[in-house]
Amino acid sequence: MSDLPQHVEIHEEGPREGFQIEPGPISSADKIRLIDALSETGLHHIQVCSFVNPRLVPGWADAEAVAAGFTPKPGVHYTGLYFNGNGLDRALAFKDRLTIGGAISLTASVGFTKKNLNRTPEENIAQMKRHAELHVSKGIPVTRVGVMAAFGCNYQGDIAPATVIKTLEDGMGIAAEAGCEISLFSLADTMGWATPVRIERTVGAVRERWPDMKISLHLHDTRGLAVANAHAGMKMGVTRFDSTVGGLGGCPFAGQPKAAGNICTEELVLLCEEMGIDTGVDLDKLIEVGRMAEEIVGHQLPGELIHAGSLDAFRRMAA
Repeated sequence: MSDLPQHVEIHEEGPREGFQIEPGPISSADKIRLIDALSETGLHHIQVCSFVNPRLVPGWADAEAVAAGFTPKPGVHYTGLYFNGNGLDRALAFKDRLTIGGAISLTASVGFTKKNLNRTPEENIAQMKRHAELHVSKGIPVTRVGVMAAFGCNYQGDIAPATVIKTLEDGMGIAAEAGCEISLFSLADTMGWATPVRIERTVGAVRERWPDMKISLHLHDTRGLAVANAHAGMKMGVTRFDSTVGGLGGCPFAGQPKAAGNICTEELVLLCEEMGIDTGVDLDKLIEVGRMAEEIVGHQLPGELIHAGSLDAFRRMAA
C-alpha cells in the first residue's frame, strides 16, 4: 500500500507521557495549564494523566487533582491511563470529564513484560482477562488491543513480526472470551527500535492477517527515526498516531534515562501539512504550547520546531 491518507488522527499524550518521566516535581497547576493550552490547538484527543501507583510513578501522584482541574473543551476527548481495577475506579470518578474505554495491553517482549509490569507473559494474559471482564461488568467497551515493544526491546533485542502476530492473537482470544469486539490494534515502539523497514514488515504482516483492522502507531524518537517511521506508517495506510508536544516523555522502564521521548506532535503535524494531509491542528499554536512545555519542565526538549518555527511562518514573512 502506498497511497497517503487524506486525514491523520493525532492522539496527544504529552501531559501523561511527559510528566511521568520528569525527574523534578511538576506542579498540578502547570500540568493543567498545559492541558488547557493543548485544548486550544485543534487537537481532539488528549491523554491528561495516569492513574498508576504513585510509588512507581511519582510524577502522577496528583492524577486526581489534574483530572478535576483542567477545563474540558467541547469536541475534545480527554483520557487517563490505568492498568488495573484500582486505576479504573480512580478514572471512573471522573467519567463526566474523561472518555473511559477499555484496552487489552500486552507486550511482545518477555523481558519488558517483567521489567515494566513485574509479570510473566502468562501472568499478564491472566491479568488482561480479568481486566477485560471487569470492563464488561461495568458496561465499558473494550475495543483496542495494544502491543508494547512491537518492533524491538532493550532487554530482548529484535522482535519478529510473527511474535507481534502471536501477541495480537492472544489479545483477540482474550477479547473473544470476554465478548468484546476489537476495532483497533495499537503497535508501540516503546524503546525506539523501529525503522521504516521494520514498520513496513510488521504493519504489513498485521495487515495480511487482519486486512480490515484499523492500526495506530505509538512511536518513540529514541534513535531519531520517529518521523521517518510515521511516514512509512502512513504509506501503509496508518491514520492514527500517538505523539507528545515538544517530544515530551519516554518510558521510565526502558533503561535509557537520557533518550528522546515520543514522536514530537509538531513534527508530525509539519510532516502531514507538507504532504497535504489534514490533521485539524493549528501548527503555530501548537509550537507555542511546545515552548510552554519546555518552560514548565525547565530544560530543552527534543522538539526542533520549538526553536526553528514552522515553514508557513517563514513563508508568510517572505511573501
